Amino acid sequence: MHRRCRLLFALAPFALLAALQPATGQPPRPPAPRARAVAAPAPAAAHPPLRFAVRLDAAAADAAAALGLEPPYTGRLLVIVSRQGEPEPRAQVGVTGVPFWGRDVEGYDVGEIALFDTTGADAPGETSAGGVIGYPLPSFADLPDGEYWVQPFLNVYTRFDRADGHTLWMHLNSGAGQRPLRSPGNLVGRPVKLRLDPARGGEFELVLESALPPIEPLQPGEVLQQGNPRDEGLVRFVKIRSRLLSEFWGRDVYIGANVLLPRGWEEQPGRRYPAIYLQGHFPGRRAPFGYGDTRPGSRGAEFTAFWDSPEAPELVAVTFRDANPYYDTSYSVDSANVGPYGSALTEELMPYLERTFRLIPEEWARVTAGGSTGGWEALAMQIFYPEVFGGAWGWCPDPVDFHYYQIVNVYEDANAYTTGNEWHRIERPNARRPDGNIVSTVRMENLMELALGPKGRSAGQWAIWQAVFGPVGEDGYPAPIWDPVTGVIDRAVAEYWGDHFDLHQHLRRTWSRVGPALRGKLHVAVGDMDTYYLEEAVYLLQEFLDSVQDPPAQATFEYGRRQPHCWIGHSPSGSGQLTYAEFVQRAARLMASRRPAGDVR
Repeated sequence: MHRRCRLLFALAPFALLAALQPATGQPPRPPAPRARAVAAPAPAAAHPPLRFAVRLDAAAADAAAALGLEPPYTGRLLVIVSRQGEPEPRAQVGVTGVPFWGRDVEGYDVGEIALFDTTGADAPGETSAGGVIGYPLPSFADLPDGEYWVQPFLNVYTRFDRADGHTLWMHLNSGAGQRPLRSPGNLVGRPVKLRLDPARGGEFELVLESALPPIEPLQPGEVLQQGNPRDEGLVRFVKIRSRLLSEFWGRDVYIGANVLLPRGWEEQPGRRYPAIYLQGHFPGRRAPFGYGDTRPGSRGAEFTAFWDSPEAPELVAVTFRDANPYYDTSYSVDSANVGPYGSALTEELMPYLERTFRLIPEEWARVTAGGSTGGWEALAMQIFYPEVFGGAWGWCPDPVDFHYYQIVNVYEDANAYTTGNEWHRIERPNARRPDGNIVSTVRMENLMELALGPKGRSAGQWAIWQAVFGPVGEDGYPAPIWDPVTGVIDRAVAEYWGDHFDLHQHLRRTWSRVGPALRGKLHVAVGDMDTYYLEEAVYLLQEFLDSVQDPPAQATFEYGRRQPHCWIGHSPSGSGQLTYAEFVQRAARLMASRRPAGDVR
């Protein structure tokens, strides 16, 4: 590569040139006159910085109070800007989305103003003098001059006096999973169109004027937690108060399930059924495997036609509604920060389902499966509860070995955000396309979550991993695995992760004890170009499970050539990816093969 260099010369003062000239017999030229001092012009009057003042209107507080959220409020207040007014700016927030800024509020009451001032925030992730963090822009001064739609939003927190003695302020799920930007009870203002010019500055007032309504109108005695979807046909919805979780969080906590019944369930009151527990993100009002989806050509529509046909096996499919203060799912394990969700699911909710829907309460009649987060949950529940389930399918699972926490090695890397050497720092990718092009970096998504909610309150992916896998910090919130601004990894926290929730390392330590109960039960599938690099940890897990002999694991692994997130395995028909109908038939055959002789249930 050629570089074009340009030498710049400045003319020397005339007197110096004259002094350097050789003698010629000519009289020297007179020196150049000295420049006279001229008074500098008075600086122009400085414009005030660009700021926003967000006012809480009584109508918003009244609407939230009707849902049990009384002012004054503690929470995370956002100002979101976009070039486009549709959809609302709050629906455009994301790792590659529109700019927004967040700050904490405490004791925020009707009529009060919360000021957004980004003065002093000059670098990504930096907190301004006014306590504001922006993403992807640190300061309002970084906005180009132009017209924008601007919207205020308040994520309302609830006080939890936890059993471990810590008091935390977190968002209590209100029926939309743990998705604050669309959670019922949170406060929002209408987008307003403004001309913003950071060079001119100015202060603009925004108003929080309404509360997001519940997805289903509340009936007497109902609460927002986990939503209140209504039964329809073969799909039933349940919700129970968990004693274990309520004791841990210091207030009533609910968990629920979406249940898909087989044809003929009501007509055969004496029959009992095996069950598939399908893990994953908060299912909302959706039935397992997308049953009831009417979109032509969709996986759900295909499964619906199968389930309604005589070909469908007689079993029950279940998904959990276990949104919690950190995320839209609990990861189905007991953890120091999130609480005893593994115990609550296996000791409270599953027995309730078995009684209510006549499920067979035995190991051979229970299997679990899921993709992505659900893939990790399915494998973790099978591994940590080896005699509860008779098989697990983990599709494109979240990191099963923290040597590849996505693409970060928390045990050996010094920094999560960059790699390289003394002279070069290379940003570590977070997501990619199957052709290798990078979509986002680890730094980007972590800084977005920091702006949405510090102390692990973003309701984002990295926040829940930190909460589930890590220890409790001194302030009661999860101890960070790395500095959220710099990316420097905390080795002590990483060691805790490895000791408690690295599935591969757990199996290495305990195989002689748990191996006999896991033989032939673990099944993993992932694309070899997974969007989040999840195949790398799977390779390490397979190396170990293929090597053990006492007893042999008899685990299965499938890899999809150039397949992204979330590939679930090869179709036995050879036509492409496994369908839900094919999987259910596979799971049914496995359970039938393990049914005890003479069992006619």
